[in-house]
Amino acid sequence: MARRATAEEVRAICTEEELGSWLKTDEIEPLESIIGQERAVKALEFGLEIEDQGFNIFVAGLPGTGRTTAVKNFLENIAKTKPTPSDWCYVYNFRDPYTPRAIELPAGKGVEFARDMKNFIASARREIPRAFESEEYAKKREETIETFNAQRNRLFQELNERASEAGFMIQPTPTGLFIIPVIDGEPIKDKDFAALPREQQEEIIRRREELEAEVASTFRELQNIERMAHEAIRELDRQVADYVLGLLLKEMQEKYRSLPAVLNYLEAVKADILDNLALFRGRAEGERPGPPWHREDPFRRYEVNVLVDNSELQGAPVIVEYNPTYSNLVGRIEREAVFGALITDFTMIRPGALHRANGGYLIIPVEEMVRNLFSWDGLKRALREGRVVIEDISERLGLLTTKTLQPEPIPLKLKVILLGDPWLYYIFFHYDPDFQELFKVKAEFGTRMDRTPENVRKYAAFFRTLCEKENLLHLDASAVAKLVEYGSRLAEDQTKLATRFSEIADVVREACYYARKEGAAYVSACHVRQAIDARFYRSNLIQERIQEMITRGFIKIEVTGAKVGQVNGLAVIDLGDISFGRPQRITATVAAGKEGVIDIEREARLGGRIHTKGVLILTGYLNEKYYREAPLSLAARLVFEQNYEGVEGDSASSAELYALLSALSGLPIKQNLAVTGSVNQKGEIQAVGGINEKIEGFFDICKAKGLTGDQGVIIPSANKENLMLREDVVEAIKEGLFHIYFVDTVDEGIELLTGVPAGERGPDGKFPPDTVHGRVAARLREMAEQINNLEEEGGGEEILEGENGNGEEDGETDSAED
Repeated sequence: MARRATAEEVRAICTEEELGSWLKTDEIEPLESIIGQERAVKALEFGLEIEDQGFNIFVAGLPGTGRTTAVKNFLENIAKTKPTPSDWCYVYNFRDPYTPRAIELPAGKGVEFARDMKNFIASARREIPRAFESEEYAKKREETIETFNAQRNRLFQELNERASEAGFMIQPTPTGLFIIPVIDGEPIKDKDFAALPREQQEEIIRRREELEAEVASTFRELQNIERMAHEAIRELDRQVADYVLGLLLKEMQEKYRSLPAVLNYLEAVKADILDNLALFRGRAEGERPGPPWHREDPFRRYEVNVLVDNSELQGAPVIVEYNPTYSNLVGRIEREAVFGALITDFTMIRPGALHRANGGYLIIPVEEMVRNLFSWDGLKRALREGRVVIEDISERLGLLTTKTLQPEPIPLKLKVILLGDPWLYYIFFHYDPDFQELFKVKAEFGTRMDRTPENVRKYAAFFRTLCEKENLLHLDASAVAKLVEYGSRLAEDQTKLATRFSEIADVVREACYYARKEGAAYVSACHVRQAIDARFYRSNLIQERIQEMITRGFIKIEVTGAKVGQVNGLAVIDLGDISFGRPQRITATVAAGKEGVIDIEREARLGGRIHTKGVLILTGYLNEKYYREAPLSLAARLVFEQNYEGVEGDSASSAELYALLSALSGLPIKQNLAVTGSVNQKGEIQAVGGINEKIEGFFDICKAKGLTGDQGVIIPSANKENLMLREDVVEAIKEGLFHIYFVDTVDEGIELLTGVPAGERGPDGKFPPDTVHGRVAARLREMAEQINNLEEEGGGEEILEGENGNGEEDGETDSAED
């Protein structure tokens, strides 16, 4: 039996029992946890606590549910209790300049180490030249030189004595040593030598050859002495520099004694300085080998590139990367132009989000990541290998063959949290096997939560946190009550609250604006109502134009009287920022025939698949209901009048059926009632979506044309808890000017629309003739007999179709949301 709704049933008012004893939001505790997402919170806690590889998290939820802010705040609270991760630095690799080394340091020590190295090099450049200018160094150097000069002189003296004994003298020249024969104490000239007897010449030549061998031997010894002298001077220089460096490094070595990597690096720096003393003494000794940047600034290789600095961090890092390009994720190697050429070095290595979040948490909007080429592959590779490799995209693709840096990979240990729509989760899950291995935890954010006193209190706590964070006026209890009702309206459920906090927060901000404009100390219910109305008004120009066209008769909608085969259906138009209801005239015509029920919208290619399914169900209902009377022999046409766009959804199927039954029975349908609801083959009315907008759409038209007191809407009983109607509609219902009827079956609906009993089969298996079904059954028998008679007379298959009653047709459907 159809039932009329009371004013209390069509809107769930927020009561004092729900709100509690507080009066204003500044009297309650601020929000400390995520609201209404217990399932997601448990998933987050599990994913963050488990240490095994691959248990990263995908947070699935629709935009506007506060998922990003909630997850970030949740992680920041956890991160405060975690240890602060290490700093990371890149330093020069003295063995392979193109492979910079990575050094791990305790948090805050990276910048300190870089500063210490800068001071150390500055001190070395100052103290080393000073040590070589000391008298002590000059004395030791002179002593060393004199020692080797004495050896050199001794060799020359011995060589001269041997030459004198052999009758020769040694004469040094710039081009070498000359051996000159001596006779009677005088060097002999070439012409005098030629005048000597042959035997004497041969004797002199023989003795000269013997002496040449000794000269060569002595010359080799002299070279060894020169080399030894050079080595001795070099060793003396190294000892002096080593002493200076030892003093300068002693404090640093003591400071970093617990870090073997730093100590090894300091030893490598010391060895490199000793090998390049001329650089620190201010003397260039030839072109130094190495990368191009050495020639520009040879001291750059002693700098420290602090890649990750956690000196100001308390706990673990929480990084949100809103632009997850490949370089922003894994880091990059920058270049600078020098004389027209692009060069780079280890000081130009820059970190990515993975470096900054290492040891903590990285949040990435997955929609942004899939828009950036290679980002997903780079993230997967880092998580699989447990390390971050900085390399150019072109090098990874094999497109770049120029020599470049290959920084040492940095070990990676962090939790990655992806944020995205649920459909993205399923796409990744089904099409990428690596996703299942790397993101094993799904935390799904819902759009609704139960409307309980506890959740209402959390709603109020959220408003307090928002007001304090953004310096807004606090809300009183009446304002919170209106926002709770608005939350139920967004959720389309009296027992639920929407978790679309982005939209709700906007209402609070706008209500605060109106409150401040009035000079109020707190935001009240009137300000919230004003904000909601203003938000709708700014976007409802199209609704007003449609309503104007209806009231002026351009779009034919009747709200009084009765018509055969015509019913007011209800549709929802969704513009994105707002949704509103629009009444739609639906008409049906019937005649004898074999085509069955024909959907004109489908024939015109304006009907969607779900709408087509709803129309086909009507044939099933007719066959189920009237199979005893005769085979179904009719040609029926259903249409949405003045519909020039697509029709989708099945929420108009009950209205279409009412129009069809009216056309078959000849009973007029009351135009003061509008209908929505889906129907199945058994004649049961099923729930639909957008119920509030549909009711309000018809109410606005009735109000514009004049409320008569008998107008209303027939809706499925299953939609009772979805009612959160506007307050003006509730007031009209309370005053008896507008009505809502709940129905469970087609029979209940057709009785309301026609005022005639639907009828049930009697003991004889027939419907009473004065009922709706009795009239329909009689008409179907009549059409079946007409078909049989024509076939017996050879009239063929084609039957002329005549209109029954007012053979008008009707408008749209209810909405694709259904």
